[in-house]
Amino acid sequence: MKILVLNAGSSSQKSCLYDLDYDNNLPSLPPPPLWEGKVDWSHHQGVAEIEVETARGDKFTEEIATDSQSEVMSRLLDTICEGSTKVINKLADIDVVGHRVVHGGRKYRESTVINQSVKDAIAHLAKLAPAHNPANLAGIEAVENILGDIKQVAVFDTAFHSNIPDKAAIYPGPFEWTQQDIIRYGFHGIGHQYCSQRAADILGKDLMSLRLISCHLGNGCSLAAIKNARSVDTTMGFTPLEGLMMGSRSGSVDPGILIYLLQQDNYTVEQLDNILNKASGLKGISGISSDMRQIKAAISQGNYRAQLAFDIYVHRLRSNIGSMLGSLAGLDALIFTAGIGENSPEIRQAACEAFEFLGIKIDTDKNIHKPIDEDISTSDSAVKVLVIHTQENWQIARECYELIAHQV
Repeated sequence: MKILVLNAGSSSQKSCLYDLDYDNNLPSLPPPPLWEGKVDWSHHQGVAEIEVETARGDKFTEEIATDSQSEVMSRLLDTICEGSTKVINKLADIDVVGHRVVHGGRKYRESTVINQSVKDAIAHLAKLAPAHNPANLAGIEAVENILGDIKQVAVFDTAFHSNIPDKAAIYPGPFEWTQQDIIRYGFHGIGHQYCSQRAADILGKDLMSLRLISCHLGNGCSLAAIKNARSVDTTMGFTPLEGLMMGSRSGSVDPGILIYLLQQDNYTVEQLDNILNKASGLKGISGISSDMRQIKAAISQGNYRAQLAFDIYVHRLRSNIGSMLGSLAGLDALIFTAGIGENSPEIRQAACEAFEFLGIKIDTDKNIHKPIDEDISTSDSAVKVLVIHTQENWQIARECYELIAHQV
């Protein structure tokens, strides 16, 4: 089965093509995709930068002067069956296209074959994910225009969290909020789901038996408490703004601050939205960057605000890990993933130091030597500490394969 995965964002797009042919269970380790394509609109307005690479190592780059996602998608897909990056004879050989869709609302609790009703729901839910759902829908429609009635699957980022119990999902405002669908949805679910299963594989355990905290620490950050293979609590909420301090997002703040700014300083809703999502977090505190690498470089030069940003980040991370512990009533493994989680030994060390009372012990040598899919705890650590390279695209392909295979 040839599965094209499309992970479309507001300013970038990642795609890959897998060829899966397994009679039994799929492998836990992702096979290399036949083809990978990336599109970036962020560097020059109205210009799409295309990068393609095959499993053979063939590469192709091109810039196209257009804002049309359909036009860029058409050019990108051409490279699958033409030129030096050709890996299949024709696009009709693709069996299914899987899409990451950020918000599935309360209705979509699992991956779903896309029809008009699903598309309408994705469009409707754009009000809850305005930076993502429109781009996801545009990707779906672009594939329709190019490949016709090919089967497409929506893999929802919120689905993994859809079974969080009401006590964790419902906000302590008026109960009427729940009738307006104002609840905790959670995000990064595709990544958290992949990392939980990969953790079980690394540990040689049944996922159903494990209590895990998955720390997705990238430009966006969230934690998930996972028990019986399900998310039972998470830090992101009604929107991806809640929870941890992030690259340029504030995470959770006293809502009274927002009321104060509206009343006393005549802030507009648009100004508040910009402050909370684009001018806060590491960027807002440091005044330097939303990139942890640049924060650490500034710290080495004695920059006070950079050090403060780092310290707040660690404090919030520790505090939220503590809250996840309460939801699990114990812990078997702590997972670090995504850009910061995978690449910052300082953050991993600082986060774990606060929980030495639980018997968590990190092997310093393992921690600093760029671990990938590895247990970095000591042999006598009561809780395992894992660094896992997140593989969202493979998780999307796996969801598509299992869904379509069950329908056949």
